[in-house]
Amino acid sequence: MDVLEQCRSWTAEHLRTGGGDCYYRAISGTSDGTEVEFEGKRVIMAASHDYLGLSADPRVREAAVAAVRRFGTSLGGSRAVSGSLDLHEELEDRLARFLGHEAAAVLPSGYQANLMLAPLLTAGRYVYSDLLNHASLAEVIRLGDAAERKFLHGDMDHLNELLTAASGADGADGKIILTDGIFSVGGDICELPDLMKLADAHGAHVVVDSSHDLGVLGPNGAGAGDHFGLRPLLVTSALSKSLASVGGVIAGPAEVIHYLRFHARTALFTAAAAPANVAAALAALDILQSEPERRARVLDLAEQLHRGLRALGYDTGTSLTPIVPVLTRGRERCLRMWQELCGAGVFTAPMTYPAVRAGREVLRITLTAAHTDQQLVRVLAAFEEVGRKEGLVPPVPTRRTAPDTGGRPAVIPPTRTRAFTG
Repeated sequence: MDVLEQCRSWTAEHLRTGGGDCYYRAISGTSDGTEVEFEGKRVIMAASHDYLGLSADPRVREAAVAAVRRFGTSLGGSRAVSGSLDLHEELEDRLARFLGHEAAAVLPSGYQANLMLAPLLTAGRYVYSDLLNHASLAEVIRLGDAAERKFLHGDMDHLNELLTAASGADGADGKIILTDGIFSVGGDICELPDLMKLADAHGAHVVVDSSHDLGVLGPNGAGAGDHFGLRPLLVTSALSKSLASVGGVIAGPAEVIHYLRFHARTALFTAAAAPANVAAALAALDILQSEPERRARVLDLAEQLHRGLRALGYDTGTSLTPIVPVLTRGRERCLRMWQELCGAGVFTAPMTYPAVRAGREVLRITLTAAHTDQQLVRVLAAFEEVGRKEGLVPPVPTRRTAPDTGGRPAVIPPTRTRAFTG
């Protein structure tokens, strides 16, 4: 068969009938990051991972503009040749210290930061990956030559079995465990203490992708390691979430980072991260560290959103984080509800196969520290309206409460907390 035949069959009609036209939809305008213009209508953006609400912050914007004026829009080369700035090194130093490590390397994307791991996954070694890890971790395993062992999501007994089975094999000392800090669809937090204990018992190392927990978890906002008071071998993260930029970072022991800079093709053969993106991340990091109330705000909004949806009868899984998955069970229903919610003024993220397995489709909702209490009320009202139409919300709302509210109402009153506007 012609190699292009599969492309010709992927028509616009196929996208419409299969629901694929819910994706790659253009937004025509945004102001403060909480609402956008979509198909001529202003809707609440509830699908962004800008957790701290910093992408529209004037301080972050001005830092990016100043960097463009000073350095231009692109450096025209890789970091190894002509693309390194003192700005890159400043961000790397700051992020290394923030994450509790000796050194860090900044990449143009979070996906590339995970691909930096490939030189460690050599033949004769074993890599253990949570079944629900991000696609970029699956991709780096494909790039490497290590033997892959996937363990059931969050199942420490299964992981222990796999580690034990390899204990007598060649390369028994070459074991790496990969996990997300916060899982990007389910919103649950990894069992890092148990992972570290198993790693110690079996001579393995743990690597955590903290893309969704950096800025959200821990007393300092440094992610899952900070949250549990533990230090995995390596931490990777995207800069496109709480740091309101585009890029990625990998942090760890200085000798490891130095080695990867010279052996990871994803670093050697890619253009350097743009000056504007680096400067924006630096400014966002300043705010993240100096304004911990933003982290408290987004976690509080997440709690209220979870509670309100569950009170309506929705299943939001085990998540207690700003990633709120609403289980719809069924691709057609998921995509239909996405369209109906857009009509009701709320833009969410439909997650279908291959992001999730068939039958576990969800609408993923994320609010940021910049969202207001009134916007939260509107999101819940839209889910109530659409849920009734779809038969997911009964005519009379159920009285289920989860978790214990401590006597607080399902939705925080408008006077309780104000959003951040920068």
